[in-house]
Amino acid sequence: MKVKYEDRLKQKMLVITTDTLVVGVDIAKRYHWARFVDYRGFEQSNALKFENNSNGFKTILTRIKEICKQEKLSKVVVGLEPTGHYWKAFANRLTKQNGITVVLVNPYATKQAKELDDNSQTKSDKKDALTIAKLVKDGRYFELYMPDDIYAELRGLATTRTSLNKRKTALKNTIAAVMDEFFPEFEEVFKHPLLGKASRHILKICPFPKFILELGEDGVTEEIKKSVKKTVGTKKAKQLVEVAKESIGVDYGLQAARFKLRLLLDELELLEKQTEELEEHMASALQKIDYAKYLLSIKGIGVVSLATCLGELGDPNRFDNPRQMSRMAGYNLIEDSSGINKSGTKISKRGRKNLRGILYQIALTMVATNPEMKQLYKYLKTRETNPLKKKQALVVISKKVLTLIHTLARKKENYNPDKVFGHVRREQFKEAA
Repeated sequence: MKVKYEDRLKQKMLVITTDTLVVGVDIAKRYHWARFVDYRGFEQSNALKFENNSNGFKTILTRIKEICKQEKLSKVVVGLEPTGHYWKAFANRLTKQNGITVVLVNPYATKQAKELDDNSQTKSDKKDALTIAKLVKDGRYFELYMPDDIYAELRGLATTRTSLNKRKTALKNTIAAVMDEFFPEFEEVFKHPLLGKASRHILKICPFPKFILELGEDGVTEEIKKSVKKTVGTKKAKQLVEVAKESIGVDYGLQAARFKLRLLLDELELLEKQTEELEEHMASALQKIDYAKYLLSIKGIGVVSLATCLGELGDPNRFDNPRQMSRMAGYNLIEDSSGINKSGTKISKRGRKNLRGILYQIALTMVATNPEMKQLYKYLKTRETNPLKKKQALVVISKKVLTLIHTLARKKENYNPDKVFGHVRREQFKEAA
């Protein structure tokens, strides 16, 4: 059953009772600011600036105990923004060692609400802490989820893989820039220079026209044969020499550029090796999840993509329905309308960016390899009423993936093509055929 926003807000507001102390904390690297309010939003103590260390944590806990004793309050709810990574140590200390409820406030909500008290755009950590506290008091927060089991491992591995991929992409772009400057015709011979062993070896040894012409066809052929044992060496060598003669590339600073290129390629190969090792760890971690084998039965989902997805999601069983998972990814639809002006809907993107990224990649694979998703994708783009664009259709597929993950994880069943679509959707397919 779908829970309306108003009902969710009411449930959160009911958590803040007359005996609750609400603490808003603005997180920073070295010092945090805390403000203390009751259920009405009235401040119960002076603002507190405390250090981001053990002594600082003891300071705020002591202040919380003093206020609770003085005002006869029995519950404590601490709200903070999940910006950066500095908040995690503080939240972990409060929840695990002190049993205090910690909730999170969207930084965008803080930005929008901080002008309500003084009608000023002024930003300060001290002011933001009070804004956070009042947002929590009004139920405008979301619950904290800090996985401490296999999902924490998967999240760490997934985050590391994302970082490695970004660095590899940056390196590839830099390598491409070097080749565009010194030998732009190289891709005429090797369309994908970084994919083949032969092309990589050439990039290290004789990447530019001058070095290729010095070696000649026989020399380049010998270099190619050092990396691959194929008969294409002579053909590629001849092509390289031909394009090198007519190259428009820069012909100065070649030694330094070749050295730079070799360092970039060495670093890229190191990152690729690290990625392979990392993905082995992801596969090993995934085996510890009892329902993983059921999710892997979905055609189009691989070990690495599933491990990354679960690392971002956490345990799917903690969600009541797939819509909550979609909202976490930022797939919930929003509309911008006023009076007679009506706009179309779009996804909010107020969610985990990395989760949307991996779901999009899974969707791309599925529409190519999964018959059911391919059928849905085609229908969404070609239906008579409100046909979707390619990216819009892929978002729908991504949301369907979340539904499949939620359903199979709960039921612990293998993927069954006959159960993917309900009666209504199947009838739509028949009408469109």
